[in-house]
Amino acid sequence: MGWTSRLFTIAVLIALMGCFTGAQGNYRRPTRVGVNCCRDVSKGRIPFSVKLIGYKRQNALSPCVDAIIFYTEKEKFCSDPKAAWIENRTKGLKEIVD
Repeated sequence: MGWTSRLFTIAVLIALMGCFTGAQGNYRRPTRVGVNCCRDVSKGRIPFSVKLIGYKRQNALSPCVDAIIFYTEKEKFCSDPKAAWIENRTKGLKEIVD
């Protein structure tokens, strides 16, 4: 093989390698996105007998709604942030930040 022929072969191999690695880099596997948020809220008070351990503010981003999420050790409550009792109930609680 001549010099030109070898150079051409190497150039073709490099181009092919670039095509294969480029195609793999653009490939994105689909991912599951689960929605774990409050889709509706309650204006009802959470009884003082329920021991709350923290709360988090959730902003509206469809399908999620504006909410204050109160956490207990086993469950969570989605409450209306405009309810009058919210401010008193969040006092002394730790704000949970994701």
